[in-house]
Amino acid sequence: MTLNFRPISLSEQAAYRERLQQSATRLSDYSFINLWGWAEEHGLEWAWSDPLVWIRQTRPIPSFWAPVGPTDGIDWKNEFNHHLPVGTRFTRVSGHLAHVWGKIFGNRITVGDAREHWDYLYDTKELVSLSGRRFHKKKNLLNQFKKKYEYRYRQFGPEMIAHALGMQKDWCTWRDCESSQALASENRVIPRVLESWDALSGITGGALFTDKEMVAYTIAEDLLDQTLLIHFEKGNHETKGVYQAINQMFLEHHADDFKWVNREQDLGDPGLRKAKLSYHPIEFIEKFTVTFE
Repeated sequence: MTLNFRPISLSEQAAYRERLQQSATRLSDYSFINLWGWAEEHGLEWAWSDPLVWIRQTRPIPSFWAPVGPTDGIDWKNEFNHHLPVGTRFTRVSGHLAHVWGKIFGNRITVGDAREHWDYLYDTKELVSLSGRRFHKKKNLLNQFKKKYEYRYRQFGPEMIAHALGMQKDWCTWRDCESSQALASENRVIPRVLESWDALSGITGGALFTDKEMVAYTIAEDLLDQTLLIHFEKGNHETKGVYQAINQMFLEHHADDFKWVNREQDLGDPGLRKAKLSYHPIEFIEKFTVTFE
């Protein structure tokens, strides 16, 4: 039976989130908001074959993502014989699923590292308290922000979308987003997510204002297993300590029910990797590539 791929759709969001719950994965890639936001950039499509949702990326390099749904108790040999040709390549595969496939298929598969896609997982309480020597610089910058600026923190809502898009435009002018494929793509994804705000389940966020100007915002999602997923975090580059402030204040106000914070991957960017490491992750959620021979 051939898989029938179709575009990612908002109308199937609830059904997909149920399958995601069954998969018990904390990988950022598979949140519905991530799929919806990046669908046009990656040419993402999905096909439903009970009990799995198969995800396919069509650009810039065609490949499959890992299927979403229960991992154990699946007749994987039958699934692959029915749906996929020899030579199929998967990206963003969890360590658990790569292990399951390895036990079943042995040397029929090749597993490769994908360090650039590893998620960074943090202890929520640590990022709120910023206690100890490890976080001294972060706490100092946060305190400088609080001392220097008359600010207001607000929970993000639809009425702030225009503010955020205006700030995003200014941010991209400063960073010259069009000179970077990654930043240019993200600059198209952010409006797609924000403009779908009322239709997206589990979305949340926060914003900082000085006077009437938005100087920072963060957009997040309730993932799984007491994990809060941070999708976007932007700050005014002229406002000292603003990133430390939006990070800490958002979690302080909205993360009481979450033990962990997933701040997604670094995509191999040295600057982004350094920034994410500076917050001292407690765990990396590893991902792999898997090719079936």
